[in-house]
Amino acid sequence: MNVKYRWICGLLSVSLLSATMTACSSPWSFLGAEKREEQPGFAPYTQERGADTETDRKETAGESGEGKQEDETEGNTEQEESEEDPEAVYPLPGRFDYRECGRLPRVGSQGDLGTCWAFATMLALESALLPEENWDFSEDHISLKNSFGMDQDMGGDYTMAMAYLLAWQGPVREEDDPYGDGISPEGLRAVKHVQEIQIPGAGDFDAVKRAVYFHGGVQTSLYMGMENEESRSEFYNEETFAYYYNGSEASNHDVVIVGWDDQYPKENFTYTPGQDGAFLCVNSWGAQFGDQGLFYVSYEDVNIGTHNLVYTRVEEPDNYDAVYQSDLCGWLGQLGYGDDTAYFANVFRAEAAETLEAVGFYATDENTEYEIYAWDGAREWETLRLGLPLCRGSFRKKGFYTVDLPEPVELKAEEEFTVAVFIRTPGSIHPVAIEYQNRGHEAMARVDLSDGEGYISADGRLWTRVETEQDSNVCLKAYTRRK
Repeated sequence: MNVKYRWICGLLSVSLLSATMTACSSPWSFLGAEKREEQPGFAPYTQERGADTETDRKETAGESGEGKQEDETEGNTEQEESEEDPEAVYPLPGRFDYRECGRLPRVGSQGDLGTCWAFATMLALESALLPEENWDFSEDHISLKNSFGMDQDMGGDYTMAMAYLLAWQGPVREEDDPYGDGISPEGLRAVKHVQEIQIPGAGDFDAVKRAVYFHGGVQTSLYMGMENEESRSEFYNEETFAYYYNGSEASNHDVVIVGWDDQYPKENFTYTPGQDGAFLCVNSWGAQFGDQGLFYVSYEDVNIGTHNLVYTRVEEPDNYDAVYQSDLCGWLGQLGYGDDTAYFANVFRAEAAETLEAVGFYATDENTEYEIYAWDGAREWETLRLGLPLCRGSFRKKGFYTVDLPEPVELKAEEEFTVAVFIRTPGSIHPVAIEYQNRGHEAMARVDLSDGEGYISADGRLWTRVETEQDSNVCLKAYTRRK
């Protein structure tokens, strides 16, 4: 739908997040990026990065003086990171291996099911907690109890993993939901709360290494010319446990990066890449594959390190008492006005007397700046004035973040409250993450538009209801504690 405000002349458009399901067989398109006839504002996700739109530019809130405040005012709280990122300047070793520092979880086997993505998710999460905590999370639960309602044979991808964990649907213990029986008990509760997931940039091997070194295994994907541990492939050297694919096929299999070796000999691969060096990866085909389940993937593999996740803030399940959300399928697309700025908001109803403690949302690209607003009670969206932000800050890296508020906001039982965010994402034309309903698509048809009241605005004054106008839910969560 084209939305043209009478004085902004801005186009509200949607970008679909392109991804490929990984089912350990031939890949298939999960979230299509085609331009839809009935929605002229759609643009493929792959066209958003670096896009430069000079036409249909909107008047930003900063220019108009409304909503976004230009001046520092008493009560504003800065939550920005220091200028220098200590992770970025720390010298990394030329070789690193989780096996040598007690950070490698148990290697599992997916068997005949298309659950490599579930095994990669759980192993990456387990590795983020080692060596202090040793967990065995359930692959059955994430593949059966997510919000997409898909069979275990149908595969999955990183967007499904993020949605499941960020919605607090899991993880649960393996002993409470063992793998392979095709059933998952009702009523299991998450034993950890994932509050932050960073997404190292595609092909940014330095960022991938730093994520592995400082945080946990990096969940990534590649094209595998094999179906299981008994298969053979011209791209895999069984004697050296070395894999290198240099063709044109898209990723169809998820693995976890748990180390690297910059001097790993290029001669170890069946096809010789142009340089030495490889990532150490964990597969999901049991200890019978490779070196007790591990193998090396050349730095020059065409897919390794393209889609990446690392779990950077994992907390106890009592960190907050409740999460308010309407985006159970998570980040499936993006909304924007052809500019790198936008406002978005969600209205919730407090279940009890509570305090709003934190707000969670996606930074859809690097160097995202934000301001957070919140209030209790209802307001008229046609005449809304946001006032002063509760806090402001920035995220260097793409991903999902939870921002703890400097002061809690009092909420009354059974009354509405609103959280709103101003966001600036350099280079983006669709900076706001959404889940989008598409009844013609098996996975996206599960998006529920009846569970939320979300809005988006170009200037913080004129707002569009996303459920009714864009078949979407805004990806914006609120975390509370009961009094």
